[in-house]
Amino acid sequence: MTEGTTYRFTVDEEAGERLDLLVARYGGLSRTQAATLIANGHVQVNGGAQKASYRAETGDTVQVAVPPPPGREIIPEQIPLDIVYEDEHLLVVDKAAGMVVHPAPGNWSGTLVNALMGRGEPLAEGGGEDRAGLVHRLDKDTSGLLVVAKTDTSHRILSTALAARQVTRRYVAVCWGHLASDTLTVDKPIARDPRDRTRMAIVLTGKAARTDFVRLARFDSVDLLRAHLHSGRTHQIRVHLSSVGHPVIGDDTYGGGGGRKLAALPPRRHFLHAAWLRFRHPVSGEVIDLRSPLPEDLRQSLAALSDMPELATHQDPLDIFGFYRTEENAGPRGAADE
Repeated sequence: MTEGTTYRFTVDEEAGERLDLLVARYGGLSRTQAATLIANGHVQVNGGAQKASYRAETGDTVQVAVPPPPGREIIPEQIPLDIVYEDEHLLVVDKAAGMVVHPAPGNWSGTLVNALMGRGEPLAEGGGEDRAGLVHRLDKDTSGLLVVAKTDTSHRILSTALAARQVTRRYVAVCWGHLASDTLTVDKPIARDPRDRTRMAIVLTGKAARTDFVRLARFDSVDLLRAHLHSGRTHQIRVHLSSVGHPVIGDDTYGGGGGRKLAALPPRRHFLHAAWLRFRHPVSGEVIDLRSPLPEDLRQSLAALSDMPELATHQDPLDIFGFYRTEENAGPRGAADE
């Protein structure tokens, strides 16, 4: 169960089962929690309310709105951040792997939001205090570039640009095995895994998600990839690569966690890094083009996987493999080069 989210499912083989049992199973809840959600009006069947004892019928659509937890004060903390761009309208952080982006149950401190608030600078309020100006997010163990708005105007413009695919986000990933060709587009919808609410999965009724992959290098057991997001679903790159049988190395959640010694990766780290961010400034219209070289742990891993020890000390190994060379480098189109 993820607090503050909505999920839905359609009844098929479960026809005849009680509503509270179905809600509990799909949400990873206890029967008591499910019954409470139903009693408080957070569960609808075909758009209407039903009792916990309702016997589901084939084709019923059940929507569950899990309310957010009671408000909890977010404490500003003095945590060092790597700020790569900043003005009075926005800032861009180069987030370290291991840092959770925003507070949530189990992570009320030590997050990026705690650190941003600890700087004492203005932040957009439109996303709520626990989001503190965040325009998009990165997974805990994914490193790289992330945009934060300081004003509500900047937050609105940047969020609109992101939804309109006018913000270019490119990631470097290393996956197990080899793609069938040098380019691959995965266009598969993503939603919460109905069998495990802590994971995402390819679900036909999920939200549209598309990722373009380009192979930059092929090594003995892995491919080095550039991933271009056309949407921003939770765990999108990881889920898409896993769905084609080539999970991100080090990804314990989606099948890529084996072989850490071979990959020279530390525990709980996967090889995924938000290396390139390009967008138009929400006020000036200037093109902001920012790059984040591979952090040390991923340089060490790439050196081991490629059998090229010199990469471990190279300033930015991505340059060697042409990560930044694309057809769009000639100049921006529209608001950015999507």
